[in-house]
Amino acid sequence: MSNPEVVELPVLQDGDVVPCCPPITAGELSTADAQKMAAMFKALSDPVRLRLFSKVASHPGGEACVCDIADVGVSQPTVSHHLKKLREAGLLTSERRGTWVYYQVAPSVVAAMSAMLDLRS
Repeated sequence: MSNPEVVELPVLQDGDVVPCCPPITAGELSTADAQKMAAMFKALSDPVRLRLFSKVASHPGGEACVCDIADVGVSQPTVSHHLKKLREAGLLTSERRGTWVYYQVAPSVVAAMSAMLDLRS
């Protein structure tokens, strides 16, 4: 199994949404854009990862301690493995505070993925 590429999303100013890739209706995706999007969707294709992503995204304050989201029916090392895959795909960011790690959805990632798939564009 190959190692996923780390996806770098654009830095946003003033709450702007900048999709990582052009809308799917704008034309054929470049190889690079297709690889970026495939890495994100592949990371979300696992039910445990999707649940973890959902727990972080819906957590009050927009961030969640790993201690608050680890109850997804798998062992703690498996949770850590899945969170690492979500970070590598550019979907989550993390910050260590003492002994705990706090996760946040990467800025604008959901909006960027949505904009890429928006058929109205």
